[in-house]
Amino acid sequence: MICFELVCGNAHRFEAWFRSGAVYEEQEAAGELVCPLCGDREIRKAPMAPAVTRSRDRADGGRMPAAADGPEGEAARRREVIAAILRQMRAVQTYVEKNFEDVGDRFAEEARRIHDGESERRGIYGRTDPEEAKALRDEGIPVYPLPRLPKLDA
Repeated sequence: MICFELVCGNAHRFEAWFRSGAVYEEQEAAGELVCPLCGDREIRKAPMAPAVTRSRDRADGGRMPAAADGPEGEAARRREVIAAILRQMRAVQTYVEKNFEDVGDRFAEEARRIHDGESERRGIYGRTDPEEAKALRDEGIPVYPLPRLPKLDA
């Protein structure tokens, strides 16, 4: 496995793991790479500098500095936090897709039918506009918006 730092056409930086450099090249050539923040498909490798130190040359016994040391460390920490949030969002999306029924554009209608006892009680997901979601909440029907993240195959 190899990890590359990537950047999209909108300057979002993110990391992605690949089985090999060749797999990265294949996915890039096929246009299969997608920015997890904005869905942009204009992806390229970001410049990376490997952190190589010898422990005998370091006064701290070879420990790497904390991520928040200086502006570069702060930027790296922000990327780590964003990546962790995106991993959690993907986990939620995957769970919902595996365990709930996709009712598509009929979400508001089906949510009301379930709430009113006209349809079997079950977990559903689908699409509705923000105004309709607010109307459902005003009617006492629990609705939780979930961001749709593009599928990644890396």
